[in-house]
Amino acid sequence: MEIWINPACSKCRSAISLLDAEGAEYTVRRYLEDVPSADEIRAVLDRLHLEPWDITRTQEPVAKELGLKEWPRDESARDRWITALSEHPKLIQRPIITADDGTALVARSEEAVREALSHSGNG
Repeated sequence: MEIWINPACSKCRSAISLLDAEGAEYTVRRYLEDVPSADEIRAVLDRLHLEPWDITRTQEPVAKELGLKEWPRDESARDRWITALSEHPKLIQRPIITADDGTALVARSEEAVREALSHSGNG
């Protein structure tokens, strides 16, 4: 299991605390430093069953600079969104946990973290 985190994010710290409390084995990826490629983002989106705009933090200043709210949310613009996420990783919703069974989820609640644990043979 891998968790993408920003250490400054309270929801990320909560998720890590819960994983530790459950004795889960996981790898931490500080995605602002170890930035995911467009292909990695595509792979995670497939596992999440989400579109790039579903995991985009549209309130970030860079989102406003890019005018993301005006971008179309359809197949024609999908690559443009993915490129923006890989070039501006701050835009990526966090934390994202990729579980051992091939699933993934945005773990912004304790319930979501526990669901990820259930998909990884822990908990």
